[in-house]
Amino acid sequence: MRTILLLAAGLVAIPAAAQTPSAAVSEARLRADIEKLVSFGTRHTMSEQDNPARGIGAARRWGEAEFRKTSQACGGCLSIVLPERMVEGARVPTPTRLVNVVAIQRGTERPGEVVIVQGHIDSRVTDVMDFTSDAPGANDDGSGVALVLESARLLSKSTYPVTIVYALLSGEEQGLYGGQLLADYAAEQGWQVKAVLNNDIVGNSCGSDGYCDPDHVRVFSEGPRADLDDKTRAAQRRDGGENDSPSRNLSRYAAGLDDNVLEVRQIWRADRMGRGGDHLPYLDKGYPAIRFSVAVEDYEHQHQDLRTEGGTVYGDTIEAMDFPYLAKVTALNVRMLDRLARTPAPPVPTAEAAVQTFTTVKWAEVPGAANYSVWQRRTDEANWPAEPVIGKIVATSAKLEGVRGDDWVFGVSACSADGLCSPVASAVPGGGFRPLASAKGDKD
Repeated sequence: MRTILLLAAGLVAIPAAAQTPSAAVSEARLRADIEKLVSFGTRHTMSEQDNPARGIGAARRWGEAEFRKTSQACGGCLSIVLPERMVEGARVPTPTRLVNVVAIQRGTERPGEVVIVQGHIDSRVTDVMDFTSDAPGANDDGSGVALVLESARLLSKSTYPVTIVYALLSGEEQGLYGGQLLADYAAEQGWQVKAVLNNDIVGNSCGSDGYCDPDHVRVFSEGPRADLDDKTRAAQRRDGGENDSPSRNLSRYAAGLDDNVLEVRQIWRADRMGRGGDHLPYLDKGYPAIRFSVAVEDYEHQHQDLRTEGGTVYGDTIEAMDFPYLAKVTALNVRMLDRLARTPAPPVPTAEAAVQTFTTVKWAEVPGAANYSVWQRRTDEANWPAEPVIGKIVATSAKLEGVRGDDWVFGVSACSADGLCSPVASAVPGGGFRPLASAKGDKD
């Protein structure tokens, strides 16, 4: 099919990002952080809160102290906040104080536009209600916590137009309480959450059956977005969009990063079968969120009592981890955060193509955007092509002559002056990111 581009001269390559801090990730620091987390014995949400050396309280205070060290090193560039609430539920039979440890690196130009990287600090053994037994939680989710702390150490050395939030969440194992608390906090602050990178179990490369895959990391993303209303759901059924949520495009963005060390394996479901993580509460609010997790899970070394049976050692201990692999996942997150914190927010595009021989794509201006790229892919293609059909367009609409829209999905990305582009936003019902106008600004 011939496509005539009326508003651009032709295909435009998008430049690769400049050097990012990802090369400075330290395996030694990751190991030291996880060793410290394991030393607290258990980090169960209902464990001791006031003991200086054991339990969830001691672990949280240590995480806060690490953020404060990082902030001191960057001249106070991080604001530390401790959102909290009392929780009670099926896995929390008595009212329990829940606290998240959050460091905010405010953007210099658009502080209400936010990217979040997070891991959960709590741990568990076989019985999710057992809050006294040792629960090292080295991989689940000491690995995610260490990744977040290292990301803060590295990215805080630079300044960004967009705010980066580093979060250590509590209560994941008891019912995603920490994720819900921070998602609610984000809404209360009026943040425009551009992306949530949830890292949960990212530190091993071999499974209990001996199968190993140190070259991939899985990224989970929802299909139809969780916050669809009946009107949008009906429009999506009619016009398409079930594979083009903002989170799905965030997953595609992760897979398209110029990283030749670790390859993203996209998993097109919200989370693992029958299970869930702290990114899900954000999806319920319409915020784009994805989960990073190992390519191969080791079920004998997660959610297990410390024991040996029939010669098999059980328990989430540091011995079962692969620190070179964790360093690669950390570097990928750092690279993605660095990119997202330097790009404009994705637009909210629409496509008009019904009963005509051309397609018109429209969108509103995006703060921080110098130009835009227009994308087109077949409806049965998994990913966007390597090049846009129109690049570096300064207008807010494009007419594609001879392109009958029934056969295509269209999208738009917003690009900064230095050539870095946002994730693609799909021009389908439910495909748009929350517009910047919805953000009220940082109240903190």
